[in-house]
Amino acid sequence: MALVTPSNDQHVSGPLDLDNLLEMAERPEDLNLPNAVIYRIIKDTLPEGISVAKEARIAIAKAASVFVLYTTSTANTLAQKNKKKTVSAQDVLNAMKEMEFDKFIEPLQESLEVHRKSQQSKKEQKEAKAKAKKAEEVDKNMSVAEESSTEMIIMDVTETDKEKDVDGKENGVELLAAD
Repeated sequence: MALVTPSNDQHVSGPLDLDNLLEMAERPEDLNLPNAVIYRIIKDTLPEGISVAKEARIAIAKAASVFVLYTTSTANTLAQKNKKKTVSAQDVLNAMKEMEFDKFIEPLQESLEVHRKSQQSKKEQKEAKAKAKKAEEVDKNMSVAEESSTEMIIMDVTETDKEKDVDGKENGVELLAAD
């Protein structure tokens, strides 16, 4: 849905309504929901073997777009009455009540709760993944540090042995040259 934001000479004042939305859109069809999404919803909703005529699909798509626009406008009006600039989920639920779609409120609340739990789960998984990655990096750094420390000890012992060999001693015993 491609909306054009109002330019400086196109100031939209007052509540968001269908006329204001149509003024902001380049073309009225820009306000339609994507047909593929609507067709998939129709297909998934109906039992197998049932077909829907092209004109009916178009009518359903237009009705869905109008419903979304009307709901958005009503929710925005309610938000503005409460002196808010952001439309919240509660504003949408209140809009459903105001538009007399009371029977949609409970299923919407359930869907909203499922969505919130899903988002929380995704957030927790992302945090756990980041924590695991960080722990892996710390383990890797510790392993590299231990290897480096071990190498330094070996190098120190080797150099000490070399110094002893240079002095003509090995393990504290002086090497005697055979004449």
